[in-house]
Amino acid sequence: MRLRGRALIALLLLLSCAADKVPAQQKPAAPTVAPATPALPVTLEQALYLIRSTLLTLNDANRSGNYSVLRDLAAPSFQAKNTAADLAQNFADLRHRNFDMFSVALAAPQLTKVPEVDGNGMLRLSGFFPTRPLQIDFDLLFQNTSGQWRLFGISVATPPFVAQSGAAKPATAVPHGKK
Repeated sequence: MRLRGRALIALLLLLSCAADKVPAQQKPAAPTVAPATPALPVTLEQALYLIRSTLLTLNDANRSGNYSVLRDLAAPSFQAKNTAADLAQNFADLRHRNFDMFSVALAAPQLTKVPEVDGNGMLRLSGFFPTRPLQIDFDLLFQNTSGQWRLFGISVATPPFVAQSGAAKPATAVPHGKK
Protein backbone atom coordinates (compact mmCIF):
# COMPACT_ATOMS: atom_id res chain seq x y z
CA MET A 1 0.00 0.00 0.00
CA ARG A 2 2.80 2.38 0.92
CA LEU A 3 4.62 1.59 -2.33
CA ARG A 4 1.49 2.34 -4.34
CA GLY A 5 1.20 5.76 -2.72
CA ARG A 6 4.84 6.55 -3.50
CA ALA A 7 4.42 5.29 -7.07
CA LEU A 8 1.36 7.50 -7.49
CA ILE A 9 3.21 10.54 -6.18
CA ALA A 10 6.13 9.81 -8.51
CA LEU A 11 3.74 9.46 -11.46
CA LEU A 12 2.08 12.77 -10.61
CA LEU A 13 5.47 14.48 -10.37
CA LEU A 14 6.47 13.07 -13.78
CA LEU A 15 3.22 14.23 -15.35
CA SER A 16 3.57 17.71 -13.88
CA CYS A 17 7.16 17.96 -15.18
CA ALA A 18 6.03 16.79 -18.59
CA ALA A 19 3.22 19.34 -18.63
CA ASP A 20 5.74 22.12 -17.97
CA LYS A 21 7.62 21.13 -21.17
CA VAL A 22 4.55 21.52 -23.40
CA PRO A 23 4.79 24.72 -25.49
CA ALA A 24 2.62 27.56 -24.18
CA GLN A 25 0.27 27.49 -27.18
CA GLN A 26 -0.59 23.84 -26.50
CA LYS A 27 -1.22 24.25 -22.77
CA PRO A 28 -4.88 24.31 -21.85
CA ALA A 29 -6.18 27.69 -20.80
CA ALA A 30 -6.41 28.30 -17.09
CA PRO A 31 -9.95 28.01 -15.81
CA THR A 32 -11.69 31.26 -15.11
CA VAL A 33 -12.55 31.83 -11.50
CA ALA A 34 -15.50 33.83 -10.29
CA PRO A 35 -14.56 36.88 -8.23
CA ALA A 36 -13.57 35.80 -4.76
CA THR A 37 -15.79 36.58 -1.82
CA PRO A 38 -14.40 39.34 0.37
CA ALA A 39 -11.82 38.09 2.82
CA LEU A 40 -12.85 37.90 6.44
CA PRO A 41 -11.02 40.27 8.80
CA VAL A 42 -10.05 37.25 10.93
CA THR A 43 -10.08 33.53 10.30
CA LEU A 44 -12.90 31.52 11.82
CA GLU A 45 -10.36 29.97 14.19
CA GLN A 46 -9.27 33.45 15.34
CA ALA A 47 -12.91 34.49 15.79
CA LEU A 48 -13.56 31.37 17.85
CA TYR A 49 -10.53 32.11 20.01
CA LEU A 50 -11.61 35.72 20.60
CA ILE A 51 -15.16 34.68 21.51
CA ARG A 52 -14.16 31.84 23.81
CA SER A 53 -11.29 33.62 25.55
CA THR A 54 -13.40 36.72 26.19
CA LEU A 55 -16.40 34.82 27.55
CA LEU A 56 -14.25 32.49 29.65
CA THR A 57 -12.40 35.49 31.10
CA LEU A 58 -15.78 37.05 31.92
CA ASN A 59 -16.83 33.72 33.47
CA ASP A 60 -13.70 33.68 35.66
CA ALA A 61 -14.38 37.30 36.68
CA ASN A 62 -17.96 36.41 37.62
CA ARG A 63 -16.87 33.37 39.62
CA SER A 64 -14.11 35.22 41.48
CA GLY A 65 -15.71 38.66 41.72
CA ASN A 66 -12.44 40.09 40.36
CA TYR A 67 -12.85 41.95 37.04
CA SER A 68 -9.29 43.30 36.89
CA VAL A 69 -8.01 40.74 34.36
CA LEU A 70 -11.00 41.26 32.05
CA ARG A 71 -10.38 45.00 32.22
CA ASP A 72 -6.60 44.73 31.86
CA LEU A 73 -6.84 42.56 28.74
CA ALA A 74 -9.21 45.05 27.06
CA ALA A 75 -8.28 47.93 24.77
CA PRO A 76 -6.77 50.99 26.49
CA SER A 77 -9.83 53.14 25.75
CA PHE A 78 -12.08 50.48 27.34
CA GLN A 79 -9.81 50.47 30.39
CA ALA A 80 -9.99 54.25 30.63
CA LYS A 81 -13.80 54.22 30.64
CA ASN A 82 -14.43 51.15 32.86
CA THR A 83 -13.03 50.34 36.27
CA ALA A 84 -13.07 46.82 37.64
CA ALA A 85 -15.84 48.00 40.00
CA ASP A 86 -17.88 49.26 37.01
CA LEU A 87 -17.58 45.86 35.35
CA ALA A 88 -18.57 44.10 38.58
CA GLN A 89 -21.68 46.25 38.72
CA ASN A 90 -22.52 45.67 35.04
CA PHE A 91 -22.23 41.91 35.35
CA ALA A 92 -23.80 41.62 38.82
CA ASP A 93 -26.86 39.81 37.47
CA LEU A 94 -24.83 36.97 35.95
CA ARG A 95 -22.67 36.77 39.05
CA HIS A 96 -25.62 36.72 41.49
CA ARG A 97 -27.37 34.03 39.46
CA ASN A 98 -24.14 31.98 39.54
CA PHE A 99 -24.51 31.56 35.79
CA ASP A 100 -21.57 29.44 34.69
CA MET A 101 -20.49 29.93 31.08
CA PHE A 102 -18.06 26.98 31.12
CA SER A 103 -19.88 25.43 28.16
CA VAL A 104 -18.39 28.02 25.78
CA ALA A 105 -15.09 26.15 26.13
CA LEU A 106 -16.52 23.16 24.26
CA ALA A 107 -19.72 24.21 22.50
CA ALA A 108 -19.68 25.65 19.00
CA PRO A 109 -20.97 29.21 18.73
CA GLN A 110 -23.47 30.12 16.06
CA LEU A 111 -22.53 33.43 14.46
CA THR A 112 -25.52 35.58 13.58
CA LYS A 113 -23.42 37.91 11.43
CA VAL A 114 -20.32 37.45 9.34
CA PRO A 115 -17.32 38.84 11.25
CA GLU A 116 -16.78 42.35 9.99
CA VAL A 117 -14.73 45.45 10.62
CA ASP A 118 -16.81 48.61 10.81
CA GLY A 119 -15.89 52.09 9.57
CA ASN A 120 -14.03 52.78 12.82
CA GLY A 121 -11.82 49.71 12.42
CA MET A 122 -13.69 47.74 15.11
CA LEU A 123 -14.20 43.98 14.70
CA ARG A 124 -17.70 42.79 15.62
CA LEU A 125 -18.44 39.19 16.53
CA SER A 126 -22.10 38.43 17.26
CA GLY A 127 -23.93 35.21 17.88
CA PHE A 128 -24.95 32.69 20.50
CA PHE A 129 -24.10 29.38 22.08
CA PRO A 130 -27.16 27.10 21.84
CA THR A 131 -26.89 25.87 25.44
CA ARG A 132 -29.85 24.64 27.47
CA PRO A 133 -31.92 25.61 29.33
CA LEU A 134 -30.48 29.09 28.71
CA GLN A 135 -28.49 29.99 25.65
CA ILE A 136 -25.64 32.47 25.77
CA ASP A 137 -26.04 35.41 23.38
CA PHE A 138 -22.99 37.58 22.79
CA ASP A 139 -22.11 40.74 20.91
CA LEU A 140 -18.41 41.54 21.14
CA LEU A 141 -16.49 44.48 19.75
CA PHE A 142 -12.70 44.44 19.40
CA GLN A 143 -10.18 47.17 18.63
CA ASN A 144 -6.88 46.40 16.92
CA THR A 145 -4.19 47.59 19.32
CA SER A 146 -0.56 47.02 18.31
CA GLY A 147 -1.59 44.16 16.01
CA GLN A 148 -3.85 42.44 18.58
CA TRP A 149 -7.64 42.42 18.75
CA ARG A 150 -8.51 43.64 22.24
CA LEU A 151 -11.95 43.88 23.82
CA PHE A 152 -13.67 47.22 23.25
CA GLY A 153 -17.31 46.38 23.98
CA ILE A 154 -19.24 43.43 25.36
CA SER A 155 -22.87 42.43 25.61
CA VAL A 156 -23.99 39.08 27.06
CA ALA A 157 -27.53 37.81 27.50
CA THR A 158 -28.93 34.47 28.68
CA PRO A 159 -32.42 34.05 27.24
CA PRO A 160 -34.21 30.69 27.27
CA PHE A 161 -32.96 28.33 24.57
CA VAL A 162 -34.92 28.52 21.32
CA ALA A 163 -34.36 26.42 18.22
CA GLN A 164 -33.79 29.57 16.16
CA SER A 165 -32.38 32.51 18.08
CA GLY A 166 -34.61 35.54 18.06
CA ALA A 167 -33.61 39.04 18.97
CA ALA A 168 -33.02 38.97 22.71
CA LYS A 169 -32.52 41.97 24.90
CA PRO A 170 -29.03 42.01 26.32
CA ALA A 171 -28.97 41.39 30.06
CA THR A 172 -25.61 43.10 30.31
CA ALA A 173 -24.05 45.59 27.95
CA VAL A 174 -20.78 47.39 28.35
CA PRO A 175 -20.02 49.40 25.23
CA HIS A 176 -16.96 51.60 24.83
CA GLY A 177 -17.98 53.85 27.68
CA LYS A 178 -19.61 53.29 31.03
CA LYS A 179 -23.26 52.38 31.21
